[in-house]
Amino acid sequence: MFIENTEELAQNKLLLLYLIKSAATVFTNTEITEFVLEKNYMNFFLVQQYLSELVESNFIEIINKNSKEVYSILEKGEIALSYFEDRIPNKIKEELNKEFNRIEKKNKIETQVVADYFEKENNQYVVNLKLMENEDTLFSLYLDVATKKQVDLICNRWKENPEFIYQNIINILTNEKTTPLE
Repeated sequence: MFIENTEELAQNKLLLLYLIKSAATVFTNTEITEFVLEKNYMNFFLVQQYLSELVESNFIEIINKNSKEVYSILEKGEIALSYFEDRIPNKIKEELNKEFNRIEKKNKIETQVVADYFEKENNQYVVNLKLMENEDTLFSLYLDVATKKQVDLICNRWKENPEFIYQNIINILTNEKTTPLE
């Protein structure tokens, strides 16, 4: 046994249950281990021991999602967490919730803003800028570009400020006072 303090043992297992239940994303063993190690909540061996014990006692299970084995909390784990969640220090729960929100926002932005390109013949490029929502394409623009430097500039600007660019394009296209260049 790596730990003798049963209060700390219970708190660490509850922490893992809380992490698995409360995160907006699902975690593989590697991801949950890295997450816990980065926060210095416990060491590698304890994480592995507690995850294994939680699976063996049917508090969590390992499921296959998107070709990855991830952890999912079971009813028994949810019940235990609801009874004993107050044993997890509020400071740690607040820290975790902030991190979950940050990860969720990052994942949402990454899945909604796409900047792809491919090279045509004669060192020409085509850039595709997309704005996605729930896998639906809201906006897609293809541009022929002459250099790789322009590709990088366009892709970076799109990723940095897609809402501003999108809104300006919509404004230009819908503004009746806009006249074509002569």
